[in-house]
Amino acid sequence: MRRDTRGPAMDDDTPYPPDRTDDELARLDITVLLRYGLTAEPGARRTALFGDGAAAAAVILDRLGTEPRSVAFLADTVRAGGLARAAELPEPLPRREAAALVREWLRTGTGLAGGVTADDTAATWLRAVATIIELKQLTRARGGST
Repeated sequence: MRRDTRGPAMDDDTPYPPDRTDDELARLDITVLLRYGLTAEPGARRTALFGDGAAAAAVILDRLGTEPRSVAFLADTVRAGGLARAAELPEPLPRREAAALVREWLRTGTGLAGGVTADDTAATWLRAVATIIELKQLTRARGGST
């Protein structure tokens, strides 16, 4: 079968591009992805943030027992008050380890001087993270692996 270079053949169930394991995703430096992706124009950096970066954040937060609704609520808080305001929250997520980690991510965004655009991008990214966590949890509940 001839393989098209733009993606997998229609009857080939191999992921494209090759997938990363949760352990590989968990080792990504999310602060770097945020630093270069939040204020980037659409392109490779933004794609990395919303692709592997969102998946990596979801893996990490899921492993810390974070509920997707908590991340979604934080996304709404960022959209309403901005990254700087959210970074000042004493507990941006319910669990201490998750709160400290997310506070670091939020502070990364505050140093970019991206204004409302960066705030909105961060809120959208956090919503994507929440969605991935929810999908992971639903898959596990149905007996699948994540």
